[in-house]
Amino acid sequence: MRELVVLGTASQVPTRTRNHNGYLLRWDGEGLLFDPGEGTQRQMIHAGVPATAITRICLTHVHGDHCFGLPGVLSRLALDGVTHPVDLHYPATGQDVVRALVSLASPGLDLRLHPHAGAGPIAPGLEVRPLHHRIETYGYRLVEPDGRSLLPDRLGAAGVEGPDVGRLQREGSLRGVRLEDMSVPRPGQRFAFVMDTAPCDGAEALAEGAELLVAESTFSDEDAELAAQYRHLTAGQAGTLAADGGVGTLVLTHFSSRYGDVAPLAEQARSRAGGAAVVAANDLDRIAFPKRRGTRSA
Repeated sequence: MRELVVLGTASQVPTRTRNHNGYLLRWDGEGLLFDPGEGTQRQMIHAGVPATAITRICLTHVHGDHCFGLPGVLSRLALDGVTHPVDLHYPATGQDVVRALVSLASPGLDLRLHPHAGAGPIAPGLEVRPLHHRIETYGYRLVEPDGRSLLPDRLGAAGVEGPDVGRLQREGSLRGVRLEDMSVPRPGQRFAFVMDTAPCDGAEALAEGAELLVAESTFSDEDAELAAQYRHLTAGQAGTLAADGGVGTLVLTHFSSRYGDVAPLAEQARSRAGGAAVVAANDLDRIAFPKRRGTRSA
C-alpha cells in the first residue's frame, strides 16, 4: 500500500481550516512521518492513522511549524505501546532543539536518532539533499530499486508455476529458464519531499523523475518578493520544479495564511507544471500514490 495522508497544510500560522504541517507516507510496510508540526497527534486521530503506522520520522529543519508536534507524537507512540524501533532523521545543526523536544516526550519508546550533515543516503532507499532556507534544511527522496515485471504468458509457456516462480525471482535462473527472458525491466518509483526553500539545485535533484512530489507553495507568484525574502517557493516556482523534473503528480502545501482560497495558487502551478498533475492539498486528504510508470520493453 502506498499513499500520502495529509495531516496539515499551513505554513507558520495555522488557520481555522489548516493545521500546521504533517504528512504520513505509507510505503509498503513503512510509515514515514514528515515534519510533524503542532497538533499532528490530533490530526492523526481525525485521519484514522494509528501510532503503530509510524516507523520513521523525517524533519526537514527545526522551525517550529515543522517539529513542535514531535513530543506529542512520540508520547502517543509510547502510550500506545509501540514496540518496533522508530528512526528519527534531522539536520545535525538542529541537534539541541531535537534533543530538547525528545526530552519532553513520554519514555518507553525505542527511538533512534540519526542526525545528518550532508547530501546522500541516510537509510535504505532514503536520501537527502540540502535546500536553501534561512537555517539548515534538507529535503527527502525515497527511491524504490529498479526491478522486473514477470510475464505470465512466458512463464506458462516455460512451465514455471507455483513456488518455482519465487525461486526464479530469487535465483535468476531455474532449469535453464532465465529471469530476464520471463520478465521486462520495471523502473522503481520515486517520492520527493521539498519543504521550505528558495529554488536551488538540491530541490531539482530531489524532484528528478519523482512520481509524487510534495512541495511547499507558501506564496503566490504576485508575492515573489516575499518568497525571495523568506526563502520560500511561489506556486509557479513549484510548478516549474515539477516540470523540469518530469514529475508525475505535484502536491502543493505549506500555504501562507494570507490566502483563504488557494485555487489561484494551484492554477499558477498548473500553468508551469508541464505534464504533471497538480493537487492543492487540504488537511486530511488521502492521495493515492500514482500508478507505476510504464515498464520498458524487453
